[in-house]
Amino acid sequence: MMPAARESLLDAAYTALARRPWSAVRMVDVASAAGVSRQTLYNEFGSKEGLARALVRREADGYLAGVERALATHSDARDRLTATAEWTASTARENALVRAMLTGCWSERLPSPTLSAVPSSSAVPAQRRADGPLPSPGDFVAIVRDRAVAVLSKPGAVKSDTADLARSCELVVRLALSCVAAPPGEGGVAELVRTTLPRQAV
Repeated sequence: MMPAARESLLDAAYTALARRPWSAVRMVDVASAAGVSRQTLYNEFGSKEGLARALVRREADGYLAGVERALATHSDARDRLTATAEWTASTARENALVRAMLTGCWSERLPSPTLSAVPSSSAVPAQRRADGPLPSPGDFVAIVRDRAVAVLSKPGAVKSDTADLARSCELVVRLALSCVAAPPGEGGVAELVRTTLPRQAV
């Protein structure tokens, strides 16, 4: 199957989920909206659970790609971390699946695939990846922290500097997640990050 068709099916599933609870989303409707047969849908994802895992995996990948963009946007380290925090908070606000993944709070409207890997007999490489382990909220904190440290580390930095940087990066990620749970007031996420991070930390 062409990757474009897989994306169309995932788009159709995402759109359906925005309109009704996952329990009410029917495979036949997802296939119809994507313009393929139900059999094609089952060939690609194996089951509704497989479709859910693939959808969650795609949204996780999209969020992490946005983190990479935010870290690459500015030259100043504080601005890069601020952009990462703003991306995290805004994406979680707009995307219920990203919010659930980052917080671990899966509402009854959403699919709630197990985070551990499931046995996969899929011939589709993308589905085998989706059937692998899905990141937990703690995994996301570690992934984003480590990516930020990798981007912001100065060549030849000593170990204690890197440890301080890692703490600052983790603090920013956790601050962003707190803004998902309790949106900040005026000044928003950026103001919180700038006032929380000591200038010498990054």
